[in-house]
Amino acid sequence: MGKFEITTRKNGEFQFNLKAGNGQVILSSEGYTTKSACNNGIESVRKNSQDDNKFDRKTSSNGKPYFNLKASNGQVIGNSEMYESDTSRENGIESVKKNAANAEVSDLS
Repeated sequence: MGKFEITTRKNGEFQFNLKAGNGQVILSSEGYTTKSACNNGIESVRKNSQDDNKFDRKTSSNGKPYFNLKASNGQVIGNSEMYESDTSRENGIESVKKNAANAEVSDLS
């Protein structure tokens, strides 16, 4: 089962990572100034990850596929690592869909 981990950045902002059952990070958030905003971001991931249209499939400048997850307002709420292939990116998206809805939250901040 997946889990969200909340951590504190060096600049004092809060961030979360969604990890798959094997411990691999499958989605990372931007920085949030408050923990409540970070928790709202997690809830937004839970909701929006169930809609395939909210996944923005991209290719980096060096040709590596990745994705962003967007909220209803179009704001990016999480992004993936760089993948070696489009198939790997699609597997990452499926992993977010599968893990986000019921992932527990672990506060490490």
